[in-house]
Amino acid sequence: MARKKKGNKIDGWLNINKPYDVTSTDVVRILKRILKPQKIGHAGTLDPLATGILPIALGEATKTIPFIQDAEKIYGFTARWGEQRSTDDLEGDVIAESDARPSRADIEALLPQFIGTVTQTPPKFSAIKINGERAYDLARDGEDFEVPSREVEIYDLKIISHSDDETAFEVCCGKGTYVRAIARDIGAALGCYGYVSALNRKKVGCFGLEDAFLLDISPEMDNSAALEEAILPLHYALDDIPAVNVNDQEASRLKQGQSLSLISKPDIQRLTACGLDVMSSDIQDAVAMYQGKALALLEVDRVNLKPYRVFNM
Repeated sequence: MARKKKGNKIDGWLNINKPYDVTSTDVVRILKRILKPQKIGHAGTLDPLATGILPIALGEATKTIPFIQDAEKIYGFTARWGEQRSTDDLEGDVIAESDARPSRADIEALLPQFIGTVTQTPPKFSAIKINGERAYDLARDGEDFEVPSREVEIYDLKIISHSDDETAFEVCCGKGTYVRAIARDIGAALGCYGYVSALNRKKVGCFGLEDAFLLDISPEMDNSAALEEAILPLHYALDDIPAVNVNDQEASRLKQGQSLSLISKPDIQRLTACGLDVMSSDIQDAVAMYQGKALALLEVDRVNLKPYRVFNM
């Protein structure tokens, strides 16, 4: 007989607005203490000095974390000019200074170089692994090492406001982009140095600030009732992939890990109606929905549906 899992059976997502000077791990720990879920995890680290969206997966929703980690993100950030810092943000030591200050026109002229597929070197104080060790651990130990550069996608980068000493930006970017590196590299290109003095994550995929839950981290505060009301369904994070409604018989087969072949005309119409291309040779992602709940993640090969993650709802 299978051992009963400890904790409350909670499956879904929380859209948390992370406060300043709190780590992503702290948020998980606080929520674990309050809600006592069987499983919990976050979908992408947010630096302690950053605020904003930190999607939290509960229970079976942890199986969908990769979809959110890969999602498009929007950040608002302020770059302060005239200093280079060891961490590329407010927390680091000043390691170089400049009296030069860029004009708005100078920055505007440079921005196209930072949009598209961009080669970026992550900060030394980052979670990147170097020979199996976190870069930030090596940096704190004073080790001499190089962080390899990599390509990231920046879809849009624009100025929100500008003054002599700092500029506020908004950036829309893909997975793995370091906003601190954007500020550092713009400052380097302008010959004035730069670092991030404020950072706010406004959006991660379908999770936005407009309906986020601002977490109260006071030890004496019990947010349990409000948090439970704020839990979103598991399939909320899967809004950008086709959802295939299945019947009782199909659901039973998928629960057992068995594939489906939907070859009748009504079945094919069902697949195309939810956005699947039954003529494509590419493997497509989809989610099987049963009685309004997510049942399984599917690999779809034309009319063949293979479950690769089944949710124990």
